[in-house]
Amino acid sequence: MSEPLHLVFMGVSGSGKSSVAQAVQQRLGWELAEGDDFHPPANVAKMREGIALTDADRWGWLESLAEWTAERDARDEPTLMTCSALRRTYRAVLLRGGAGTFFVHCTGDKHLILDRMNAREHFMPPSLLESQLDTLEPLQPDEPGMDVDPALPVERIAALVLARLGLIG
Repeated sequence: MSEPLHLVFMGVSGSGKSSVAQAVQQRLGWELAEGDDFHPPANVAKMREGIALTDADRWGWLESLAEWTAERDARDEPTLMTCSALRRTYRAVLLRGGAGTFFVHCTGDKHLILDRMNAREHFMPPSLLESQLDTLEPLQPDEPGMDVDPALPVERIAALVLARLGLIG
């Protein structure tokens, strides 16, 4: 496999995508964008109120993430990003950000994820987990990516990702 330039850590809220992305960043030193930071205030307000986002709410957010990646891709800079990327159509937008985009899907036990959501401070309430799981379309064989189990230790997941991509030197 050729070295990807852009890794997108995806999954429902509470799946560990930020923790894994940070562990990979510590090893590679690549710039990391936290997808939550790109949400417009209206989206954050809806989620805080327990209202699930619609596709219409997400398009501008996804476009801004793709633009962030494209700016770095134009400079041949590799990137890391966290983004739920729940639907294939959302991932198609992110793929426009740059060649070599690769998805790392943090997917696992719903109860583990719910426990994590209940134990943290975040604008996404645990009550929205079901709507995210209902929206989630798993990675398909023709999409560039891999699934990882968030029940594994974060450092182990990071090592698996780097090994899969041939980025361990």
